[in-house]
Amino acid sequence: MRLLLDTHTLIWWDREPSRLPDRVRDAIQAPGNDLLLSIASVWEMQIKQSKGTLQLDRTVRATVESQQERNGVQVVGLTLPHVWELAELPLYHSDPFDRILLAQARADRLTLVSRDAVMRRYGAEVLW
Repeated sequence: MRLLLDTHTLIWWDREPSRLPDRVRDAIQAPGNDLLLSIASVWEMQIKQSKGTLQLDRTVRATVESQQERNGVQVVGLTLPHVWELAELPLYHSDPFDRILLAQARADRLTLVSRDAVMRRYGAEVLW
């Protein structure tokens, strides 16, 4: 499975894995699954940390690099097909970061790992 980690999922996986449901932890730890992190999530974390609304015990860079090294998390970029997919999304969710993650998951047929129940309304594969 190709798992696109929502921003909160990566943060919890890094800091408080016990907050993740067992099936999410099992999927993240399964050797055959690819762990993906959108550059949009990195951007979101950087903005929130700079504004003081996200408290991490280290920099966003250190967090991401640690996850890349320890758990093989791959940072994936955004492309025009992801942006075009936004036009297909009803406005159930107004958060631009969540919307681009949904578009990316749908366009690339990824499983989005998110506790946000609204995500399921979009027809994307969501694990939680």
